[in-house]
This record gives sequence, structure tokens and C-alpha cells, in this order.
Amino acid sequence: MRDITLQVRGSKGYDPVTGAISFPIYQSATFRHPALHQSTGYDYSRVKNPTREELENSVAALERGSRCWAFSSGMAGIGALLKLFRTGDHILLSEDLYGGTVRICNAIYSKFGISFEYVDTSDIEVVKASIKNNTKAIFVETPSNPMMLVSDIAAISELAHAHQALLIVDNTFLSPHFQKPLTLGADIVIHSGTKYLCGHNDVVAGLVIVKDIPPVIDELDLIYKSEGASLGPFDSWLMLRSIKTLALRVERQEQNALLLASWLKTLSTVTDVYYVGLKDHPSYELTLKQTTGFGGMISFKVKSAKIAAEALGKLKLVYFAESLGGVETLLTYPIEQTHAEAPKELLARVGVDDRLLRLSVGIEDVEDLKEDLEQALAE
Repeated sequence: MRDITLQVRGSKGYDPVTGAISFPIYQSATFRHPALHQSTGYDYSRVKNPTREELENSVAALERGSRCWAFSSGMAGIGALLKLFRTGDHILLSEDLYGGTVRICNAIYSKFGISFEYVDTSDIEVVKASIKNNTKAIFVETPSNPMMLVSDIAAISELAHAHQALLIVDNTFLSPHFQKPLTLGADIVIHSGTKYLCGHNDVVAGLVIVKDIPPVIDELDLIYKSEGASLGPFDSWLMLRSIKTLALRVERQEQNALLLASWLKTLSTVTDVYYVGLKDHPSYELTLKQTTGFGGMISFKVKSAKIAAEALGKLKLVYFAESLGGVETLLTYPIEQTHAEAPKELLARVGVDDRLLRLSVGIEDVEDLKEDLEQALAE
């Protein structure tokens, strides 16, 4: 089954009991057993719920994975992944990375003796030189947040596997519609399902998808059922409904983003535009090689911090808000919002400063978006 059909139909496609085309919301905490030592396959919704199972199986199929777990947030999913590691382990991460990921690593899991090192994963030689004897995983965002750096998934996977390490890829920015890291050699994919997979800014969710690696699957099963950060049935149903239109949404967002990225370069107050779909992006050819689309995320810098700050209050159509991936266009100020708690030296290293704005492009009429951004960014 091809991707767009799979997005519309899902794993089962309909309720096999009633024939309902909209997969039902099994809003039940517990399930009746026919007799002792007999089960319908469902016992308690924290462990397994039919609606959530349909979501998990559908996303696993989209990412070409063996198993998927749906979490109550993307950060809950990352927290579960970090529990795969032990005291003394070393993990390499993209130095340009969502601030919440940096926070959970540095403020929480470093207390357990796990060592985290942030490097430029868009430079394969830097990655190679940074691997140590105790490196157990490489965690990559590609494109990265917010500087849109692109990492070579296939090349990094070869390096990781040569050192018996896992490659984890955050695929939030492109979604499985545009990029499938597991087919390129990655072992684990993480999504903030809140973003493109949901696409309507009305669900907070996380998804972790794994290749057929039995030890990892067994441990994640244990973590998942023990900690209880599972996604509820109603949110699972909303996610299923949203994924039906994934292709339509992200392709329209990409279309708008391509037009806006080129147009932003013409504004006198804009000094730099970072979008992987621009031919002058340093990783444009790599993007063509490992993805089927460029996505809807643009970052750009303006001439001064004053212009950036004032623009946020002048917006009329575009929303000044955190998050991304929804049908509404959002403008974010990373240094004060998504990356406020990241180490200042790390932000300076990658170029996140008070002139940088991040645009999550929606599906509105692009001319309306241009008009609003033009007046907001004017001096």
C-alpha cells in the first residue's frame, strides 16, 4: 500500500467488529476477561488500547518500522528512549537541537551518569572524530531546530553501527511523508506528534518507532507499561483523523514555504534565510537524496533585535506562538521561547541569537501571509 493510501486508511482501515469507517474511540480504562487465563488481548488501557493500537500500527507502517509506541508528549517519548542507557554511557547529539531535548538531557538524565555531547552532526568528519569507546547512541535532528542543518542519515548510521551504537532520528520537521529515516539506516525514530502528524494544534502527543530490534522493543515495552505516559484513546483518535490529511497538508505547506523563503530574501530587513528547499542551502543536494520534500519550516534573521521583537507585536494574520506543523502559520522567537533554557554557549555556536525568527508555514493563501509579514517586518 502506498503512503497516501496508508495515511487515509490506516492499519486496519475500519472497525472489524462493526464496520465503522471511523475507527472507534475505545474510551475504557479496563476490559472484561471471558474467564481465568483468558483475554480479548486488552486488559488495561495504560498498557494497550484498541484506538491507540490502531494509531501505533499506522505510524509504524508509515515509518517502515516494526513497533511504535504513542506517548502523551514528544518529551515523554524522548524520556523513555533515554532510559535505554546506563551510567557511563556517552551519547552524541546534534548541537542545533530543540531546547527541550537539551534540557531533559542536561538537567535530568546527566544526573544518572549519562554523558551528553553536542556536535555538528551535519559534518560527518566531526561525528566520526567525536565517537568514543562508550558511545551508545547518536541522536540527530534533521533538518535541525531552528537552523535547518541537514545530517546524512545513511552515513551516520554506518558510523554508529560500526561502533555498536544506535542511531536515533527526530523526524518531526519532515514527517514520514517526506522522510523515512529507518529506510536510510536509523534504528529509532522520534516524533512530536503534536506537530505535523496532528497538524491542527489540538493534540499533544509523541511517537517512538523502532526497527525490528528485539532487546530495544522489549525494554521499551517495559518502560511504557511501567511509567504510564501513554496517549489516551480520544487523543489517539484525533491523531488518526489528522493523519488522513497529512499529505494534503504538508504538500500545501511546502508549496507555501518555497514561495515565502524566496520572497523573504527580497526584503530589505531580512539578512539571512534558512530553508532546505532553497538551492543555495549548503545541504540542498543531500536533502534531494534522502527526502521526498522540503517541509514547511523556515528560519530567518533580520537586521536587528529591535525589528525581530517589534514584528511579533505587529502580526495580524500570522500567530506569534510556540510549536509548529499546524495548518495555521506561526512565528516563533527561539531565543526567548523554544530555546530559552539551552546553554548560551551552545546557542552562540550554532547562531541562535536575538535576530532569529522561526516560521512554521501553514496552508493559508500565501499572498495574505506575505502581506502580513511584510508589514510586520518593516522598519
